[in-house]
Amino acid sequence: MSVRLLHPSIQNGRHRGDTDHAGGILTCKCANRPVKVRVSAGIAHNHACGCTKCWKPEGSAFSVVAVAPSENVSVIDNADKLAIVDPTALIQRHACKHCGTHMYGPVERDHPFKSLSFIHPELFENGNWPEPGFAAFVSSVIEGGVDPSEMDGIRAKLREVGLEPYDCLSPALMDYIATWTAKKSGVLR
Repeated sequence: MSVRLLHPSIQNGRHRGDTDHAGGILTCKCANRPVKVRVSAGIAHNHACGCTKCWKPEGSAFSVVAVAPSENVSVIDNADKLAIVDPTALIQRHACKHCGTHMYGPVERDHPFKSLSFIHPELFENGNWPEPGFAAFVSSVIEGGVDPSEMDGIRAKLREVGLEPYDCLSPALMDYIATWTAKKSGVLR
């Protein structure tokens, strides 16, 4: 059984980059007047994501997404081409109105990820971004049109390229969310 394209940067082994990558310029897919976003800090929690909200390259079942502090993310060229994909969503994904590429998505509501912006590191002009560390929301690719019969092969391929598949976020991120929630409710101090 062949496995559909996971994502170009992980299909044949994880993209290998610099773990000390200090950010750079993200560029949309437009040939004319591309949107450019500066990320002036390193990124964290880079992962493959199977959710149906994240932008994916054509034919890919997964996106590759990471976070950076929102204070270190700024539009530097052609901001007029950006629009928020879904104003009701937790992640306010700003996409290019012309090519559809999601450029950044800040979390502004009260949430454990508040003050972080989600970005797609393969859009960095410098391809030396850190490699993905896990795969999240793997079962969600079914909601995006993947036949359920492909799931065993997809999970096997993710493991083959070194990405542990989860149907939520990584255990460390789930612990962070639970800790934030417990502190907010007063269960933990």
